[in-house]
Amino acid sequence: MAILETLGVGMVGYAFMGRAHAQAWRNVAAFFDLPRRPVRAAIAGRDRAAVEAAADRLGWASATTDWRELLRRDDIDVIDVCTPGDSHAEIAVAALDAGKHVLCEKPLANSVAEAEAMVAAAERAAARGVRAMAGFNYRRVPALALARRLVAEGRVGRIRHVRAAYLQDWLTDPDAPLAWRLDATRAGSGALGDLGAHIVDAAAYVTGEALTGVSALTETFVKDRPEPGGTVRGPVTVDDAALFIGRLSGGGLASFEATRFAAGRKNALRLEVNGSAGSLAFDLEALNELWFHDETAPAAEAGFRRILVTEPTHPYLDAWWPPGHLLGYEHTFTHEIADFVRAIGAGEDPAPSFADGLRVQRVLAAVQASAAASGQWKELT
Repeated sequence: MAILETLGVGMVGYAFMGRAHAQAWRNVAAFFDLPRRPVRAAIAGRDRAAVEAAADRLGWASATTDWRELLRRDDIDVIDVCTPGDSHAEIAVAALDAGKHVLCEKPLANSVAEAEAMVAAAERAAARGVRAMAGFNYRRVPALALARRLVAEGRVGRIRHVRAAYLQDWLTDPDAPLAWRLDATRAGSGALGDLGAHIVDAAAYVTGEALTGVSALTETFVKDRPEPGGTVRGPVTVDDAALFIGRLSGGGLASFEATRFAAGRKNALRLEVNGSAGSLAFDLEALNELWFHDETAPAAEAGFRRILVTEPTHPYLDAWWPPGHLLGYEHTFTHEIADFVRAIGAGEDPAPSFADGLRVQRVLAAVQASAAASGQWKELT
C-alpha cells in the first residue's frame, strides 16, 4: 500500500465547533479513502491553560496562543477557523495569503464587506492552487444530500414553495447568561446568523435556486441578561428571532424562521420543498429520514412516504455501517472534511465556496435592512 502524503492541519478555536471539527479530523481517514492523510499538527486559542488542555483532550500535537504562528509553520497546510465570526475574515485572509488552504465555519463573516474581502482572498489563492471552503455542515446530512439529488433529477418538478425553519429554545430563560453569541460585535447577528444562515444555505443547496428578495421582521424578546459570574445585567445587542419571506430565482415563494425562543424545540431544522411533481420534507431531529411525496403517483397511492437514508447508495453512506444503523450530527463534519480533503487532492475548488458564503451573507444583510425598515422589501442581486 502506498504511503499517503500528509496534510498538516492547524485549527483556531477549541470550543463547541472546535470539538466537532477535531473529532472529524481524527476520524475521517478511518472511514473515507483520501488523497492525503490529515495530521492534527496544532491548535490555537487565547487562553494558554485552556488551549493546552484542549490539545491534550482533542489529540492535537501542539498548542499556541498566537494563531499567526500556525501560518509560519511549514508542517501546516490547512487552517481550520472555528472562532466567533468577528475574527473569521482576519484569520482566513491571512491564511490564504500565506498559502494555506482554509476551512471556515459559518456564517462566513459578520458583514458583507468582510465576506467580500474573504472571497477576494480566496480568488487570489485559487490562482496559486490554494483552496477555501465555507463550513455549512448540514449540506453533508445524507438525507439533505439525497433531497438535492431528487430535485436535480426533476422528481419534484418546478419548485413552487420552500418552507425553512430552525427552532431552538436555549434562551427562553430570561436569566440565561450573556454569552458572546448575544453580542453583535462578536456574532454579527443573533438567531439570524447563527441559525438563519444554515437554512438559507440549505434551501439554496437543495433547490439549486437563490433568493432574489426578502421582507423581514426580527425581535429581541429579552433586552438584557446577567453578565457571566455576576449579578450585573448587560444589553443583548442581537436578535432573538427572525422571520422573513422571499422569492426564489425560479419564481417560487419561500418562508424562513429562525429563533432561539421556540420552547421545547432543541435543534429542529426543518425544510420542506413543494414542486409541481412532488414534495420533500426533512427535520434535523430525525436526520436519517427524508419524506417524499410523488405527485405523479395514482391517487390511491398518494401521500408522503418515509425514506430511511441509510442505504449504501445514499450520499456518504457507503463509508459507514450496514443499512438501518443510524448516523448522527457529528458525522456531518466528517463528511465535510472528507469532501474538503478530496477537493484539495484533486486540485478543485470545494463547495460550498467562500462565494456561496458571501451569497448567504448578502441575504442576512438584506434581512437586517428589511427588518430595520419595518419589513420593506429588499432586492438581492
